[in-house]
Amino acid sequence: MIAYERFNADNAAMLLIDHQVGTMSWVQSIPFEEIKRNALMLAKTARILKLPVVLTSSIEEQAQGPLLSELRSILPAGFAARIKRLGIVNAMEDETFAAAVKASGRKKLIIAGVTNDVCTVFPALSLVRDGYEVQVVADAGGSPSKMSDDMALRRMEKGGVTLTSNAGGQPNRAGSGDEALQLRSAWPLLPLEEQLKIVQAVLRSRSRASQRKSSSLRAAESSDHSTLLRP
Repeated sequence: MIAYERFNADNAAMLLIDHQVGTMSWVQSIPFEEIKRNALMLAKTARILKLPVVLTSSIEEQAQGPLLSELRSILPAGFAARIKRLGIVNAMEDETFAAAVKASGRKKLIIAGVTNDVCTVFPALSLVRDGYEVQVVADAGGSPSKMSDDMALRRMEKGGVTLTSNAGGQPNRAGSGDEALQLRSAWPLLPLEEQLKIVQAVLRSRSRASQRKSSSLRAAESSDHSTLLRP
C-alpha cells in the first residue's frame, strides 16, 4: 500500500483559475459572495504558507471581466505574473500556464476555478493524467446550475481528483502548529461555523499526536520493565 502524504507548505502549489467578476456572475450553484470569500481565503492561505501560486484568466477585456481586485493586494507577484489566456478553455492546453505549473516544482496541486464545470474540470483531469496529485476546492468555484456542478464534481472524483472544501482543507494544508495559527489572519473571511470546524480539526490532530506520544512512552516503559525483570 502506498503511504499517504498530506498536502502541506513544503510539497504543494496552488492554481487559481479564472476568478473573474464576469465569469463568477454566471454561477448559480453557489452565491457570488461565497465563491469570492472562499477564493480569497485560499489566496491568503497560499500567502501565509508561502505556497507557489499560479493565477490565470481568460480574455479579461470581454464579458469574463478582470480577476478579483483583492487578489492583487493578497498575491501581488502572482497577480502581476498571471497567465492571460486567449480563450483556451483547458488552462493546461495553454503552453505558458502549463510551463508555470511545471516550474512550481510541486507534484501536489490545490486547484480552484470558476466555473467547476468548465474552468476546473478540464485542467484538473489533465493534471491527474500527467501524474499530479490534485485537490479541487469545490466551494471556491461553482457552475451555472446545481446539476452541472454535481456532474462536474462527480466526473473529477471518478477521474482521480480529491474533492475538498475550503474549511475542510485548511488543517490538512497547515504543515505545523505555528502555520495553523497563522491562518487566523485569513479567518475573517470565513463564517463562524467554518472557523469552528478548523479549530476542532486542529485540536483533534493535536489530541491524536498526544495520544500517539503517550502510547509510545508506555510501550517504551513496558519494554524497559520487561528487560529489568528478565533473569
